[in-house]
Amino acid sequence: MQNILKRAFLPGLMAATLAGTSLIPIQPASADDRVLNNAAIGAGAGVLSGVLTNCGSVLDNAFKGAAAGAAVNAANGARSTRARRRNGRLPVQDIGVGAGAGVLAGAISGGCRTTWKNGVNGAAAGAAVNLLDNRPRRRR
Repeated sequence: MQNILKRAFLPGLMAATLAGTSLIPIQPASADDRVLNNAAIGAGAGVLSGVLTNCGSVLDNAFKGAAAGAAVNAANGARSTRARRRNGRLPVQDIGVGAGAGVLAGAISGGCRTTWKNGVNGAAAGAAVNLLDNRPRRRR
């Protein structure tokens, strides 16, 4: 009985899966080739700001900073090519995304129990990525 069910349903299931995956348009991943660079910049800034805020261990602060750097990269990759060309990197967006990612990563890691310090560390990582990543700036 089990072989009969496999022969009856498996080809139809495979055909539906193949048709569904090929007909649905998929947006490409928004992270680009600089995601590791931005994560490394964010990790360094996270360690530095963690020392200044006296919050968590070095490894925890590096994790939060790397998460913020990767999130900033993804947020800039999600913007349209036209908006990136016209406005360049937006410091307010990078700092805000970094702060949000720092709070989220701090909640996951649990190293520093203060939400605002996690936000400050993430915002510092976002600002560092904005300053140190060598993408074109806003044209005036």
